[in-house]
Amino acid sequence: MARYVAHRAIASARAYRLARYYLTDSIGCALEALEYPECRKLLGPVVPDVVARHGVPIPGTKMRLDPVSAAFTLGAMIRWVDSNDCILAAERGHPSDNIGGILATACYLNRKRLAPRGKPLVMRDVLTAILKAYEIQWALSVENSFTDLGFDHAAITKVATAAVVTHMLGGSPTQIINAVSNAWADGLTLKVYRQTPNVGTRKNWGGADAASRGVRLAFGAMKGEMGIPSVLTAKKFGFYDAIYKGKPFRFAKPYGTDVIDHVQFKTAPADMLSQTAVECAIRLHPLVKDRISQIRKVAITSQALMIGINDKRGPLYNPADRDHCVQYVVAVGLIFGRLHASDLEDDFASNPELDHLRDKMVVVEDPKYTRDFYNPAKRSAASRIQVLFRDGSSTPTVEIEYPVGHPRRRKECMPLLDTKFRNNLARRYPARRQTALLELCADQARLEKAPVHEFMNRFAG
Repeated sequence: MARYVAHRAIASARAYRLARYYLTDSIGCALEALEYPECRKLLGPVVPDVVARHGVPIPGTKMRLDPVSAAFTLGAMIRWVDSNDCILAAERGHPSDNIGGILATACYLNRKRLAPRGKPLVMRDVLTAILKAYEIQWALSVENSFTDLGFDHAAITKVATAAVVTHMLGGSPTQIINAVSNAWADGLTLKVYRQTPNVGTRKNWGGADAASRGVRLAFGAMKGEMGIPSVLTAKKFGFYDAIYKGKPFRFAKPYGTDVIDHVQFKTAPADMLSQTAVECAIRLHPLVKDRISQIRKVAITSQALMIGINDKRGPLYNPADRDHCVQYVVAVGLIFGRLHASDLEDDFASNPELDHLRDKMVVVEDPKYTRDFYNPAKRSAASRIQVLFRDGSSTPTVEIEYPVGHPRRRKECMPLLDTKFRNNLARRYPARRQTALLELCADQARLEKAPVHEFMNRFAG
């Protein structure tokens, strides 16, 4: 990992074009998150009213924060509405959780004029760090599952952020190893806060917390903090024996740019596993919108992991609970023909029609969908839905194998991401500023040459 981060050049122009979308989609998600008070109350310095002299400007706000606080704040904003990109493998996750730490550190270094080699970091440096962090997260996720042991994927974010940020700070391979070994020494976080009945807002900031910790460990390594050479392999107390049931990690391939063929974008604020179900529901909306009261049954068929995580009966207590309930997001899609983040809020969810329709849903597994989900050649996330009415009639069955954000639907997805980014810019900025930001972010060459602090200043509130 350290050799890859320190020495591997990324030559793929396609990878950098995709990294631009990882960046802009994440910033757009962050801007949307500012609409929600529950998110805004978490943002800012850990101790109120502490001012950072060379602070990182936070998009859409007046805040200027130290890089550790900025990593958390940006990360929480990016993740809040559950609309940022994701990966599906043995371990699921959100590689965009790393972007807050990368942007915060690069901007801080420029503002304090501490960038390695004396030159300001430019956005191509940021895109390179993003690609490498994504690749580390992907490589660790392909064949290694923490979820199976009851732990959360945020540890991978911590490791990836620690690695690329240490390099960004000018760290040697040894210093990268020191930072990463301390990240593994933190162990794993329980996944309990992502599962019923304990789902809550930590689901939205757990990745941000991991990224900010990765930044903290990177700065420690640069001060000369020692590493832990056998943190993974030490008998009894090392990561493998103490946490991972005595097994070493497995890797499908060496680090490269494989991740670019596996990142999935989201067009709906719901769990990645429910994206196809939401799409099916929205396609069925014109056929059912005037017959909601006549529905007898909604038959949802999907794959086993989606069902295990998102098949929820009974009360849903908050937006984080609702976006991981397939019955809820399908109900919104069928009734309203959309799914917006605001549709997950308490006021909207008080509509009794939603729970009445949820009660009529039956969720079952198709074993073929499950096999295809785990098949590395496909990694689909298929669903199909049919609506049956009390008079004996029914809709056609709508089946979607790959969600619109899947790599197999890239051509269809990219215009939707452009629209999503444009809409999110409109939430915070006047028209002329929106246009300027869109023009900058759409021009690959111009974006890559932009100094990071100037780029961040353009998004400041």
